[in-house]
Amino acid sequence: MDSSKHEISSKNDDELHKEDDMDLSDIQSADKVIATPLPIPSDHHKLQYQYWLWFSKRWKAKISNVSYDQNLKLIGKFGSVEQFWAIYSHLVRPSELPSQCDFHLFKLGIKPMWEDEANAKGGQWIVRLKKGLVSRCWENLILAMLGEQFMVGDELCGSVVSTRLKEDIITVWNRTASDYSTTTRIRDTLRRIMNLPPNTVIEYKSHVDILKHLPVSHN
Repeated sequence: MDSSKHEISSKNDDELHKEDDMDLSDIQSADKVIATPLPIPSDHHKLQYQYWLWFSKRWKAKISNVSYDQNLKLIGKFGSVEQFWAIYSHLVRPSELPSQCDFHLFKLGIKPMWEDEANAKGGQWIVRLKKGLVSRCWENLILAMLGEQFMVGDELCGSVVSTRLKEDIITVWNRTASDYSTTTRIRDTLRRIMNLPPNTVIEYKSHVDILKHLPVSHN
């Protein structure tokens, strides 16, 4: 099992619901993390790709000077079914997180940032969910990712689940926004595995288009 710390996963629910008291200072941030592959024990069920799991929170204005990559905290890494469950079984479910929090599950070496080389020419499917659906949908999604149900190989970069005040959001990121057949396959797989209600809003945006509508700094 990776020795990377994932203290946030072992905090009790009361601690995690104190939005301004969440202490992530001892967990590595994205600007300091190196994508070192994990050794996989011989008796483990190896995944096709290795992954790392991140946490971030949109802080209030009083500490908004923290950069985006410093705000991304590495929870852990895994490359086998057993390593995944060792982390996931201790995680707070998205529906139990405070508003303005995010989990990011990406292939090892791809940081959950638009500027990352793997994401720069890509985009994301955005699924907006009514409250109460996000935990089930997120679990279905990540199990499908690990099980290679999308069948798009390296094109799939990762996914993000975001808790917000009035809705929750899941996004799935891929490398090539211009690859229509791949983006369509990802969309169709998303609808199938998440069993989305008919009126669920789902849309695709390229990262280039998203960045065009952001201020110069998006910390």
